[in-house]
Amino acid sequence: MKRRTDDLARTPGTDASTGTGTGDLDRFPEQFARTRRFSLGVPRQFTLSPDGRRVVFVRTGSGGDPVGRLWQYEAGGERLLADPVLLVGGGAEAVPEEERLRRERARERSVGVVGYATDAAVEVVAFALSGALWAVRTDGGAPFPVPAAGPVVDPRPSPDGRHIAYVSGRALHVVALDGDDRQLVRPEGPEVSYGLAEYVAAESMGRSRGYWWAPDGRGLLVARVDTAPVARRYLSDPADPSRPPQVIRYPSAGTANAEVTLHLLSLDGERTEVAWDRAAYEYVVDAGWDAHGPFVAVQSRDQRVLRTLAVDPANGATEVRHERTDAAWVELVPGTPARTASGALVLPEDDGDTRGLVVGGRRVTPEGLQLRAVLGVEGERVLFTASEDPTETHVWRHEPGAGCRRLSAEPGVWTGTARGGTTVLAGLTQQGHEVHVLGDGDGPGRPPGAIASLAEEPLIVPRQTHLRLGERQLRSVLYFPSWHRPGTGKLPVLLDPYGGPALQLAVRARGWTGCVSQWFAEQGFAVLVTDGRGTPGRGPRWERAVHGDQLGPALADQVDALRAAGERFSDLDLGRVAIRGWSFGGFLAAAAVLHHPDVFHAAVAGAPPTDMRLYDTHWKERFLGHPDEVPENYARCSLVGKGHLLRRPLMLVHGLADDNVAVAHTLRFSAELLAAGRPHTVLPLPGATHLPADDAVNANLLRVQADFLKEALPAPEHGANGG
Repeated sequence: MKRRTDDLARTPGTDASTGTGTGDLDRFPEQFARTRRFSLGVPRQFTLSPDGRRVVFVRTGSGGDPVGRLWQYEAGGERLLADPVLLVGGGAEAVPEEERLRRERARERSVGVVGYATDAAVEVVAFALSGALWAVRTDGGAPFPVPAAGPVVDPRPSPDGRHIAYVSGRALHVVALDGDDRQLVRPEGPEVSYGLAEYVAAESMGRSRGYWWAPDGRGLLVARVDTAPVARRYLSDPADPSRPPQVIRYPSAGTANAEVTLHLLSLDGERTEVAWDRAAYEYVVDAGWDAHGPFVAVQSRDQRVLRTLAVDPANGATEVRHERTDAAWVELVPGTPARTASGALVLPEDDGDTRGLVVGGRRVTPEGLQLRAVLGVEGERVLFTASEDPTETHVWRHEPGAGCRRLSAEPGVWTGTARGGTTVLAGLTQQGHEVHVLGDGDGPGRPPGAIASLAEEPLIVPRQTHLRLGERQLRSVLYFPSWHRPGTGKLPVLLDPYGGPALQLAVRARGWTGCVSQWFAEQGFAVLVTDGRGTPGRGPRWERAVHGDQLGPALADQVDALRAAGERFSDLDLGRVAIRGWSFGGFLAAAAVLHHPDVFHAAVAGAPPTDMRLYDTHWKERFLGHPDEVPENYARCSLVGKGHLLRRPLMLVHGLADDNVAVAHTLRFSAELLAAGRPHTVLPLPGATHLPADDAVNANLLRVQADFLKEALPAPEHGANGG
């Protein structure tokens, strides 16, 4: 076996002519883990003042510093608004359980200031540190603590800046800046909360909030969540048997959801429930309160109907303002619904194979431009992201009389915000993270200012070859070792996909996934990454091609891309093919060696959902329907029941504290494999959630996977690896 490993990973030394040095190769896993996937030091969460002169944002102190700090950009310079190390010290951070869960849903891996909110004028900024409530004024002065009734979650100033609302002990409080605290509403029982998003909202709908201020600051729209109907799950840590299990409420596919209602609360204590047909529309997708009043988007359990409702603030009555329907499911587009200053509804609309932007009932984007998200509305202007090609996402602006204009220029994945004649463009480009600050008169290629990214430069830089493969023009990226020269020998192939909804990897940007793919390439692989059917960015038909079957089309696209790449590049050894992935990618990896052992010869599956009935309601029923109505869809896509098919080496990796894809997925599947006499490897990660947080674990996970795949692949044919 040692000879096989050496043949596979013939990486050169540090000679400049040979590419990446072995020192960088050896140190990359630690850098990848220490920088939290190169996220530390990246500016994010931008808020512009009404005049466009000030930008508030969050950024850690450096590319290796996990402590988030609050910053302000103004007149071309940066000023530190709040440093948690100076305010509460640099010790271990203690956060309320509700905040810990919120961060887990957001995949937040930094500490300190990880989020904030401002008043309408962006003069008062509120944030939480170790459960304490803090505020700072952007016109100068030091941060100051604000007395709170208990540990604070999601503090948000009123639009007039006079009060701060927050959740503590599942109750909603409002405190004046002078310290006068009032509990507006308290939970009626241990399963009830006010002002927090329920599990499926935060994990599967993209709604992380549970309350919204009225523009005049005199009231709030508040979500009440009752989890009593939801089934319990118990998460324990086998590595610490003295620790009691954690009880969570998790709505598996086909089971009861939390009961979510909305309430209008005044600061004087008046309360009015918002009325709609909750039996028909049990999901609260989004909500808000603008100058035209409160509004809410609600969705049916089968997700085929989504209604936008206007709410009467006087009595809570609702009126349907718009209805979207689809025979498969209505896709949720971030930032919608919204309204312009005149009250025109801002919504997505699927027409044929294009998802367009509709303002006031009129489609304003051209055919082929795929709407990705609405970023904000100012007056009659609408800022949004869209893709002309799925490998790039750009920021656009629509303005009546001027039409649509693309604001970002360089290839990459861009987002942004705009206000007061200023636009902040934040992008992940092929050079890394960039943040530009543009005035209305500046062209996209001539930004007048920039907010610095302090992220570390990766020791392994991706060397991407972008491809369109097969008859479906599958967007793919191929990574060769830096030391490989065409025609000098065949390389084993490693597929490194995600391949599922809501995430693309084959993009024209230098993200952490590309760095990891290149690191595996430097181990001696040709690494292929493909975004197949079901991934976003290529239109409604492409997304919905997996309706009723999330496995068949997604796996077929990986096979087709591999074969098409092999026909185009003769150095790819299709007799030695491995596949790895995490979450949906882990599901694809395990399925690949089960269903196509003739194509795939080894796999590493991280946190794979093996039994689709164990995943949550909103996400899984979107694609597969209700399991009681279409059980065949769940049987078709699940890996359980198919363990007897395994003929190839398979490593299963799973965090024992994963509350998203429960470790039961891996344990049940492993038990089935053992009962069928199918050898396999299981790597449990004690204390790890869906994304392991321990730096040593994350670093060594890369090495363990590489070593397993090298050992598991068949030996190269004589002479196939070249000289």
